[in-house]
Amino acid sequence: MIRAIIIEDDPMVAQINRRYLSVFDNVEIAGVFSNGLQALEYLQKMPADLALVDITMPGLSGDLLVEKCRAMGVSTDFIMVTAANDIEHVNRMLRSGVVDYLVKPFSMERFNQAIEKYLRRKAIVGSRHALNQEDLDRMVGAAAVQQYRENELPKGLQQSTLNTIVHFLRAHPRASHSCESLSKTVNLSSVTVRRYLNYLVKANQLDARVCYETGGRPSLMYVLKTTDDQNRH
Repeated sequence: MIRAIIIEDDPMVAQINRRYLSVFDNVEIAGVFSNGLQALEYLQKMPADLALVDITMPGLSGDLLVEKCRAMGVSTDFIMVTAANDIEHVNRMLRSGVVDYLVKPFSMERFNQAIEKYLRRKAIVGSRHALNQEDLDRMVGAAAVQQYRENELPKGLQQSTLNTIVHFLRAHPRASHSCESLSKTVNLSSVTVRRYLNYLVKANQLDARVCYETGGRPSLMYVLKTTDDQNRH
């Protein structure tokens, strides 16, 4: 379980960040802080794997918070959330070890990409005693979990719909989903969802298994494949 905190002085933005982050089953929101000083005091006493940090805050700005944490040896990873998009500022934060940078207003899809990339990196580090080139490529995003391009999709499939389904599956990586349950969750017809699930099975991203415990006719249950599962094919 990843322990995450949110540091944001705008209550509305903090609420949005919390709602976006709460869809990830393997992320625990350990605290929400309205300024950098509160967060610094917390991080001196309690561990956190990830912090979503606004740059401009009263008392202690997000960039100074990161620098103080690094000076104290705090190992928390930071994703910066800010309206400041000047290249000098971005470069300075990246040199401080910030793992990603979100510029307001950001979309939920971009937010999800940042969290998914971070979770993939943590999973790779946590499951390996040594890293090979493929591991390192995935960590830096050069060969991240398969990305789908519009011109590579079969006729009739839409990128936005595929992204919606893939995001939900990645946010619940250990769960099994039926076509019907998934269609209710993403608010699409079961016929539509089945086409995308079939595509993901063919693309070696999902495993389809027959389940006899549904109380009626056997049904197909879909499970997101791990990287090791994909590599065995």
